[in-house]
Amino acid sequence: MQKYKPLDSQQIPRFSEVKTFMRLPNIRTVKDVDFVVTGAPFDTACSYRTGSRFGPSAIRNASSLLKPYNRFMDVNIFDHLSGVDYGDLSIVPGYIESTYKRMQDDMTPIIEAGVVPIVLGGDHSITLAELRAVAAKHGPVALVHFDAHTDTYSSYFGEKYNHGTPFKYACDEGLIDTEHSIQVGMRGTFYSPDDLKISEDMGFKVLTTPDIREIGLEETGKMIRERVGNKPAFFTFDIDFVDPAYAPGTGTIEVGGFTSYETLQLIRMTKEIDFKGFDVVEVLPAHDNNEITAFLAANVAYEFISILANRVKNN
Repeated sequence: MQKYKPLDSQQIPRFSEVKTFMRLPNIRTVKDVDFVVTGAPFDTACSYRTGSRFGPSAIRNASSLLKPYNRFMDVNIFDHLSGVDYGDLSIVPGYIESTYKRMQDDMTPIIEAGVVPIVLGGDHSITLAELRAVAAKHGPVALVHFDAHTDTYSSYFGEKYNHGTPFKYACDEGLIDTEHSIQVGMRGTFYSPDDLKISEDMGFKVLTTPDIREIGLEETGKMIRERVGNKPAFFTFDIDFVDPAYAPGTGTIEVGGFTSYETLQLIRMTKEIDFKGFDVVEVLPAHDNNEITAFLAANVAYEFISILANRVKNN
């Protein structure tokens, strides 16, 4: 059995070679693979700043500093997993429905092979295509959604598909088990007093940033785990969950968020959940001072992979 792992940075410097996630081999294969990292460089659905189409390449570039041993979970990823950088999924700039079809077509063989996809966005609209592919294999999944925004609006400018609408249509299509789903970190200004109620009426549990500040990180982690239970799940992470002091490179800034340390701690608290897919979205390199947003996003994806390794280690 072939086992894929990163280049050895003590033998080949990090600044050399073509940039892939964590310096994994760039091979479009699902044979002998437990996970793939893939990009979705699409930002046509943004409502304010565009440029997150360049997010996947920025995250890959930043990820070269990551090392295989995660001491917080006490796991060496590649003792337990084999993974590759799969390259990017097919997208059609300017055409969201065609992009959805191409993304789903590209992801289907990955998921059918039992391989877990970790997708680097791109704007948050891409998650609808991912959920279509994942639910086709696993049925409706529990959604763990870290974000400053609920993304459950029904339309923008009279159009259905936008980075603020994916979970409305994922619910309508039966892709999400909302009884076991949770949205975490909502904050900022709203269009109306009913904005959060839209998600709650769909069946989501919603934890705002003030809620989390009141109950604390440990209780938040416990609530996430209890909400999901043993259901198959999908983790979607919008980088604007993090305060812009720590992640300025994004398209829809909301102040008053979480530190990078708090963010990673909360992600680690989900390590017992059975995730079938992950994404990290809305990284916008043009507004990213000193690449700090890209570095954080790379670490978020690293924690996702570590969760997979931890489950293998302990099962």
